[in-house]
Amino acid sequence: MANIQSLRGMKDIIDNDSELFTYFIENCAKIVKRYGYNYIETPILEETSLFQRSVGESSDIVSKEMYNFTDKGNHEVCLRPEGTAGVVRWFVQNKKDKAGGQQKVFYHGPMFRYERPQKGRLREFHQFGCESFGESSVYEDATIILMISEILKFFKIGYKLQLNSLGDETCMPQYKEKLVEHLNTLSLCEDCNRRITTNPIRVLDCKNESCQEQLVGAPKITDNLSPECEADFTKLKEILDSNGVEYEVDTNLVRGLDYYTKTAFEFVSDNIGAQSAIAGGGRYDKLVEYLGGKTTPAVGFAIGIERLLELIVKNEIKEEILYIGAMSEEATDTVFCAVNKKRQTTKVITDYKVRGFSKHLNNAQKQGATLVALIGEDEMENGNIWVKNLETKEESKVSLEDF
Repeated sequence: MANIQSLRGMKDIIDNDSELFTYFIENCAKIVKRYGYNYIETPILEETSLFQRSVGESSDIVSKEMYNFTDKGNHEVCLRPEGTAGVVRWFVQNKKDKAGGQQKVFYHGPMFRYERPQKGRLREFHQFGCESFGESSVYEDATIILMISEILKFFKIGYKLQLNSLGDETCMPQYKEKLVEHLNTLSLCEDCNRRITTNPIRVLDCKNESCQEQLVGAPKITDNLSPECEADFTKLKEILDSNGVEYEVDTNLVRGLDYYTKTAFEFVSDNIGAQSAIAGGGRYDKLVEYLGGKTTPAVGFAIGIERLLELIVKNEIKEEILYIGAMSEEATDTVFCAVNKKRQTTKVITDYKVRGFSKHLNNAQKQGATLVALIGEDEMENGNIWVKNLETKEESKVSLEDF
């Protein structure tokens, strides 16, 4: 019988990857908490309609990539393909839209998209994200961008910031008319022709080289913004300039989700193969309303964790790892007691098998210990413990009480 393998595009996270994974999440959480964000965990399984209404029928996520099925209760459900929609569902369900004020939450966890696995892109992948509700000022957009920049700088990850404005309901309809008129003169791919009727701005996001070549002369949303959207976009660029954040305006940047309005941005890196987005987000002032809530301004982002693992430079703080072992049967209970007491302040590894001196030392070194402490018959008789610093090679015997 063949061994059972993990599903294609789904990967175990262990060893060095798991160290970097938890290091990344823990430090991201520390940074965003300073900005006033609180942790939220939403279900992995949601109603399929949640993503159809929020992400949009025209998106590749909904049309091609969702893991959706009918459950035993005959409900249409799916594994979440992204994090924002579930957070907004929580926001509306718990009437946070009626409460007023600001709500800031962050999350991390697995997302699922059925697409061709490749470097940094899996079918089960993990995101760290933040969502800020209740603040319409473009200063909040800038704060989000500055916060991501701080996160990437902490991990010593180089990036380029791409920026665009998608306008709002006052300028987008007129722009779409101009865009559709232009697109209908082009010879585009099948997906683009479908998007012309569902959501034409998504055509700008097409990765087909032939389509991209033809789109060079397409009308630009930034040339068709309303006075309010133009003022916000200008102010955002001014704030970033004054804070030393470099960026480039990419008028074809529309993101892969239908709910964005005004600000859209991506942080991209050249260090993971072809230039790829490592973080992205924007403003979505209408999404709460789309999901049945009161109109609420909102802005957020998500970072793809797997894409960053090989780019993370860990700020090395040498961790003390203590190995405690027994060299006689009589010492086992004492070792057990010492292990549990030392674990209150120190990372401790142990082996309850009675071993000789050299075997314990080898065991400690294999497991990356920095200190080794052993108790045998002599130590039990004298009430002390033998300790060696494996880095400095210093040895000593200290009383068990002092230890």
